[in-house]
Amino acid sequence: MIGGELLSFLMSDHRFERVMVLTRRSLGIVHPKIQECVIDFHDKEAVRQSLNGTEIIFCTIGTTMKKVKGDLKLYRQIDFDIPLQVALIGKEIGIRQFLLVTAFGADSKSRNFYLRLKGEVEDAIHSLNLPSFSVFHPSVLLGNRKEFRPAERVAVTLLPFIEWLFPFNYRSIKASTVAKAMICAAADKKTGFHIYSRKEMFVF
Repeated sequence: MIGGELLSFLMSDHRFERVMVLTRRSLGIVHPKIQECVIDFHDKEAVRQSLNGTEIIFCTIGTTMKKVKGDLKLYRQIDFDIPLQVALIGKEIGIRQFLLVTAFGADSKSRNFYLRLKGEVEDAIHSLNLPSFSVFHPSVLLGNRKEFRPAERVAVTLLPFIEWLFPFNYRSIKASTVAKAMICAAADKKTGFHIYSRKEMFVF
């Protein structure tokens, strides 16, 4: 969902001349600025060739327990192995920035599988010492999601009535707001490591 919003912004943003989309399946997007590359992310050479000449990498890949049918190993391959591999190749080819979406509460020491996995991938990529590494921590996402998630739908319906009780960073955020924040952070060209929670994302 964030990736789709991100593409929409990038297509109309003059600061980005070329957008190479690495995806597991075709998105069906036709645009003069967009070049789509449907690849197997386990094929390191294919990833490397697709990323040649890239200066900035936006990583919004992720899955759900439903999609992997409860297979924790497969879940990890998608949410940990792929972002780390892309970051490693990015370092090899000399990228300037790597921007990653994980989740609010991500912590490699968490007892929660999802939050622990998100924290672990953050730690692993941070250890690469890239010139610039930015992590985005959204909580509940609002937007048009292709996949129907009953529990999330219920939460989103109830949120307007109760989320004023929550601390600011725990509140919902639009996928478009996260995407806009990623683009603005990339345009700022900050070096080093940065974490953007809901509060920081609303600054842009």
